[in-house]
Amino acid sequence: MIATNPQMVITRSVVPAQNLKELVQWIKTNQGKIQIGTGGIGSSSHIGGLYFLNRVGVKMDFVPYRGGAPAVQALLAGEIDLYMTQISGAIEQVRAGKLRAYMVTTSKRQAAAPEIPTTDEAGMPGLYTTVWHGIWAPKGTSRDAKFKLNAAIVDTLADPTVRKRFADLGQEIPPVSEQTPRSLAVFHKAEIDKWWPLMKAAGIKGE
Repeated sequence: MIATNPQMVITRSVVPAQNLKELVQWIKTNQGKIQIGTGGIGSSSHIGGLYFLNRVGVKMDFVPYRGGAPAVQALLAGEIDLYMTQISGAIEQVRAGKLRAYMVTTSKRQAAAPEIPTTDEAGMPGLYTTVWHGIWAPKGTSRDAKFKLNAAIVDTLADPTVRKRFADLGQEIPPVSEQTPRSLAVFHKAEIDKWWPLMKAAGIKGE
C-alpha cells in the first residue's frame, strides 16, 4: 500500500444547503432536477456517488466526464450540481469559496482539509470511501524480488520530502506495519467484497 485519499462530497457554491443534513433534504426535494457528475463510468467518483446516494435514499442519473478535472470544471461552470471526488481533486476550489464541501468520507479529519467534518460528524456515520494506491508485480514474481521491492518502497515512503509531498496532495501514507504485501492483499480483497456487489447491482462493468 502506498497511500490513501478519502473523498469529499461537494456542490456548486450557489447550492443553498449549508451542511450535510440540509444537502440531503435539498437532494430529496429536488430529485429529478439535480445533475450529479462522475469522472467516468466505473470511476471512484461514480462508485462513491452511488454509495452516497444509496444512503440518501434516492436514484439519479450520472453525467460522465473524461476524468476528474473535467468533472470539477463542469461543476464550476454549473453544468452539474453535485460531485464526489478525492480531497486533492478540488480542495483549492473549496478553500477559494468556488465550491462547497460537506464531509470527508473517513472516520477522522484529514490534515489536508481539517476544516471539513468527517462523515460521522456530519451525520452519515460509516460512509467510508477512499481512493488508494498500491504496487503490484506480475504473477510468478519470486518472493525474494517482491520483498526487495517492498523494502525499497518502505524506505522511500519514510523520506520526509516524499511524506510532505503526499501530505500536500491530501494523501495519507499508511503505518509501516501496513506497508507489506500481505496487508495490501487483505485490504484489496476487502475492497472487492465491499464494492463489487454495489457495482453489480448498478450494472457497472468498470473501465
